[in-house]
Amino acid sequence: MPWFSGFVLFASLWFLALFLVLPIGFRSQEETGAVVPGTPRSAPHRSRLGRKMLLATVIAAVVWLLVYWVVVGEIITRDDVRQWDQLIR
Repeated sequence: MPWFSGFVLFASLWFLALFLVLPIGFRSQEETGAVVPGTPRSAPHRSRLGRKMLLATVIAAVVWLLVYWVVVGEIITRDDVRQWDQLIR
């Protein structure tokens, strides 16, 4: 796998993981009763964005390593994918 393809794959997986992790532990300011003036009541009380970004990085790294192992180890090859395509048609 070329380095640029690996980087693009990791970046895509990272953003996907981040969007999956963002709602975890979400509590709005309205739920906690501590609404900061000038912000919407639905704004997060504590976003803990650093922890969520770190968790997204770990998840993306694990998934990337799995995909890298499958691609470089030729566990699933292009010929396999072509055969699957012929089975569908």
